[in-house]
Amino acid sequence: MSGLRTATRLVHGGTVRSQHGETSEAIFLTQGFVYPNAEAAEARFNGEDPGFVYSRYSNPTVAMFEQRMCELEGAEAAIGTASGMAAVNLALMASVRAGDHVVAAKALFGSCRYIVETLLPRFGVTSTLVDGTDLAQWQAAVKPETKVVFLESPTNPTLDVIDIAAVAKIAHAVGARVIIDNVFATPMFQSPLQLGADVVVYSATKHIDGQGRCLGGVVLSNAKWIEDEVLPLVKHTGPAMSPFNAWVLLKGLETLPLRVARQSDSAARLADRLAGHAAISRLIYPGRPDHPQAEVIARQMTGGSTMLAFELAGGKAAAFAFTNALKVIKLSNNLGDAKSLITHPATTTHKNVAEDARLELGITAGMLRLSVGLEDPLDLLEDIDRGLAAAAAVRS
Repeated sequence: MSGLRTATRLVHGGTVRSQHGETSEAIFLTQGFVYPNAEAAEARFNGEDPGFVYSRYSNPTVAMFEQRMCELEGAEAAIGTASGMAAVNLALMASVRAGDHVVAAKALFGSCRYIVETLLPRFGVTSTLVDGTDLAQWQAAVKPETKVVFLESPTNPTLDVIDIAAVAKIAHAVGARVIIDNVFATPMFQSPLQLGADVVVYSATKHIDGQGRCLGGVVLSNAKWIEDEVLPLVKHTGPAMSPFNAWVLLKGLETLPLRVARQSDSAARLADRLAGHAAISRLIYPGRPDHPQAEVIARQMTGGSTMLAFELAGGKAAAFAFTNALKVIKLSNNLGDAKSLITHPATTTHKNVAEDARLELGITAGMLRLSVGLEDPLDLLEDIDRGLAAAAAVRS
């Protein structure tokens, strides 16, 4: 695919056709593979023959998805996983040993914080959480035993944007691997590997599928680390991606640029409608000049986001009234879907984060996270107006 542009790569990248010459990628729903003779089986297990052994290790349809993601991300190698959290867990577990130290941004999805704060310490790995937007805190937190720096940018759900290049420089000075969860930016608007990250993870469940059909995740990095550290974990612990899900995700990648562009355009229009409204005490959208990290966004992102967050002045009651008044936008904890989805993080995705920690991150009782879909933007604007009227009524 050398020389071809992103949209073309997302239609054709990684495709391997069978003897039938099918147009769409084939789904290889098989657990195992047969060998022509015992010598061929031995060579396959010894790694001397690059063919497939078992679908827990690798599979032709999954391999096509992995290769297409490499084409998109500019990575040497990738591993598809059963879910986005499987990808996060795999990337972290493949990077640390007992006695190691992890530095992570405080603003993480609740399950990511669970891995860093609860799971890793069970295996002798300590961690320090920092304000991701404060480079001085990153500098103060890293130490010789720091092996991983982990962050989301933009963050979930407050949409803080972290200077990836600057954090990578700090991490690499002590030999730490930089792992970025790039879900909110999508691969269309941010390329962490080009900014100095070592590993990129995605929940392919989100924008890559983009239509609420299946789970999936992917880890992307250099070929040596994937081969030496990640693949053995995949083989022996089994977070394998389903071949059917890989096929669904391949179909999603074909339309990813179109969907993300349209969703982001609509998100910007909704952000403008929300900005300055009396019922809104805070609005966060990476495409606006009033975003706290607008200068960083201009340097490392090529677009805004399909996501926005806002805080209603009336707290939880106003937030609930807003969501309950909506007719088009659906209440769900998912994101990146063709359908616009809204959630109340304090009582859903981040409910297990301690209240003081939530408030420190800016996740208040009045905050809502909105994932903008593909509906007509005028219908979405009318729906937002219904929610604002309901929230204002609660305050009055």
